[in-house]
Amino acid sequence: MTICLQPKIKPTSRNLMTRPSSASLREISDLIALDTTSRDTNLPLIDLLEAKLQAFGIDSKRIYNEDRSKANLLATIPADDGSRRGGVVLSGHTDVVPVDGQNWSSDPFTVHERDEKLYGRGTCDMKSYIGVILGKLPEFISAKLSQPIHLAFSYDEEIGCVGAVSLVDEIVSQELAPRGCFVGEPSSMRAIRGHKSMNVFKVSFHGVAAHSSLPSEGLNAISYGLRFASFVEEIAHELRTEGPSDPAFIEPTTTMNVNLINGGIAVNTIPSDCTVHFEFRSLAVVDREALTARIKNFASQLDEEMRARNPQASMTFEQVAGAPGLDTAPSEEIVDLAARCGAIAADDKVTYGTEAGLFAAAGIPTVVCGPGDIAQAHAPDEFIELEQIVACEGFMDQLIKELSS
Repeated sequence: MTICLQPKIKPTSRNLMTRPSSASLREISDLIALDTTSRDTNLPLIDLLEAKLQAFGIDSKRIYNEDRSKANLLATIPADDGSRRGGVVLSGHTDVVPVDGQNWSSDPFTVHERDEKLYGRGTCDMKSYIGVILGKLPEFISAKLSQPIHLAFSYDEEIGCVGAVSLVDEIVSQELAPRGCFVGEPSSMRAIRGHKSMNVFKVSFHGVAAHSSLPSEGLNAISYGLRFASFVEEIAHELRTEGPSDPAFIEPTTTMNVNLINGGIAVNTIPSDCTVHFEFRSLAVVDREALTARIKNFASQLDEEMRARNPQASMTFEQVAGAPGLDTAPSEEIVDLAARCGAIAADDKVTYGTEAGLFAAAGIPTVVCGPGDIAQAHAPDEFIELEQIVACEGFMDQLIKELSS
């Protein structure tokens, strides 16, 4: 693989002392140049990360998906005494969302600098964070660390925190026992302690096709899909009006939505198939497994009714993606460490989901803290302000000091 030695970034007259380091800019440029849209492989980027780590003598391990088309990467920079247990995890995802149908002012996979901002897909979410980490490898290696630093890079976060499940499992199986984790999602360098869970489902109803003039000879899958969707909406209303509430969120209650329905082939044909996609994002106090079971139970009742009417009918209930919420106590050591490293203290909680809940569920206290504004993520002309990269560099510099004391 060819690694570009100079970033394709047009410099500005901004004071060099307030600009990101050339190392960070170079690494960010290299990462953006690799299209890691979630539908595609991320292995070229994993190759790049692996090579950069190996250049500093850092061993890493790949954790592949089932067909080995994608991989997580886990590496540990040991403490000065060689120990690998404890320390802090720096976590980031390698995939990005598509640019399809978006109107970009410049090539989304080449970094462009304009008005003290870096533009490109992933500059905000979240390759700048990973780029800063890579740019700081010389400092990580030369420091006399009293605690190790673990680097955890995942795949398929954007389609439901898929890869991080096996990545966290690997951390546990290696008995690394980190004292805490920083997930570098764009938070404007605020230390975020909480977000809701993320749960995505696909429910498919399989009826029997017939001519629309003879409905009794068929079984209308859309009719059952609509009944199921109405039930989901009833629960959504119940959660909104009667469920627990947390004013730290913009949407203070657990939210649930039917977001996509597919079904039918023609207006004169009884539809044999209907698929309903829904999701919910629950507060930490809500039992997400019990809530899922309640909805699945209703779907099973519809399935029984369909089969009783026609043995050919069926229903399938599939959880496409899911990740627990985050609710880190303010008393956790990782929260204080974030503050000492320069993170902005915040009591508010974010609406978007992250992999942080997976780390927390494994007993690793976690804070979301990374450069960039989430409002810029996923959008055309995605960008990150240079000062956010500088702030992240400062955070890493202070982290090295904290872990070397």
